Amino acid sequence: MLYLASKSPRRAELLARLGVPFRLLDVDVPELRATGEAARDYVCRVARDKARAGLATLDAPDGAWVIGSDTEVVLDDRVFGKPADAADAEAMLRSLSGRSHRVLSAVCLLSTDGLHETLSETEVRFAELDAAQIAAYVAGGEPMGKAGAYAIQGGAERFVAHLAGSYSGVMGLPLHDTARLLDAAAAWPAAAHHTTILE
Repeated sequence: MLYLASKSPRRAELLARLGVPFRLLDVDVPELRATGEAARDYVCRVARDKARAGLATLDAPDGAWVIGSDTEVVLDDRVFGKPADAADAEAMLRSLSGRSHRVLSAVCLLSTDGLHETLSETEVRFAELDAAQIAAYVAGGEPMGKAGAYAIQGGAERFVAHLAGSYSGVMGLPLHDTARLLDAAAAWPAAAHHTTILE
């Protein structure tokens, strides 16, 4: 059985597009970047932590697979998580305006037999945003709960001047990479224990 360790309705919607049955697990994992921790390492660690937390909730984990995922917006070396409030959201959007940033989306597929993980990196460039555009977008409430204070599948799509990489990864779950993980897991010997990074 496949489980998704996530509270995100977006992530559940995306996984459903792969046509595989799954169940949701409600996990609460701290998302705190350690001092000196590289952005890529941080995103992968949080995805692993979510998968491990999900697997730990199962009464009968043998034969189960748990997906943990994390998505973060990175500008230079600064990781933009979810905004604390409207002012924080406006500050994030001002920083992203007219610049290219990276969206890192890590996926970890975990079972009692082993682990597969992948990291999707997408480059996104925003057009120049004026104060009125930012204020109107934030006032609509969409930035709250979103990494980088925007939802590419929502009103912020009009801000995107260029995208190179995975659109679904920016939304929260890179579907091509996730499908590869599921295919790899299906091909494993029952007693295998591997860690594989797919780039």
